[in-house]
Amino acid sequence: MKFFIDTANLAQIKEANDLGILDGVTTNPSLMAKEGIKGTEAINNHYKTICELVDGDISAEVLSVTFEEIIAEGKKLADIHPNIIVKVPMIKDGVKAIKWFTDNGIKTNCTLVFSAGQAILAAKAGAKYVSPFIGRIDDSGWDGTELISQIAHIYSIQGFETEILAASIRNPNHIIKCAELGADVCTCPLDSILGLLKHPLTDIGLSKFLEDAKKM
Repeated sequence: MKFFIDTANLAQIKEANDLGILDGVTTNPSLMAKEGIKGTEAINNHYKTICELVDGDISAEVLSVTFEEIIAEGKKLADIHPNIIVKVPMIKDGVKAIKWFTDNGIKTNCTLVFSAGQAILAAKAGAKYVSPFIGRIDDSGWDGTELISQIAHIYSIQGFETEILAASIRNPNHIIKCAELGADVCTCPLDSILGLLKHPLTDIGLSKFLEDAKKM
């Protein structure tokens, strides 16, 4: 399973990349705004900087909702760097745009996916990634990881090549569960990635080893 970090914060991206396990980055307008990045030029320059930091797929989200505007914006994003993946919302014109991008050699990430039916449409249109938002599904009272299992099962049966990119990850357990259920990618906040390092028995064991080492 690939690890992406879900942030626009350059320091966090660098920290995750320095671990040696980072495969890519996802961002969205909310994450850009959180870093105080506003305006098309500033956003595009920030994407370019991220691409220079991380050698992997970088999802850059369109802000348009009509077919023509999604295409125009997506083409500009794709021109920023070869590693850019155009992130397109799961709406009718978004599916049409994903098909157009696929036919014209531009890779896409279909975002805001909350059902298996939506995931099927994204795969049929040729999306490279489909992004189910499991944390937001949890917030609505359902188990978001069940959607990962369902999509993985369908894709396996049907032979779809679209990769399942588990998004809206809230904690390390989400990451583990998604790995168990067949997600191809998890995109996570830095805290969730670092949370995988932690176990009390590791701390106890290390403390014991260090104490014993002093006696040698």
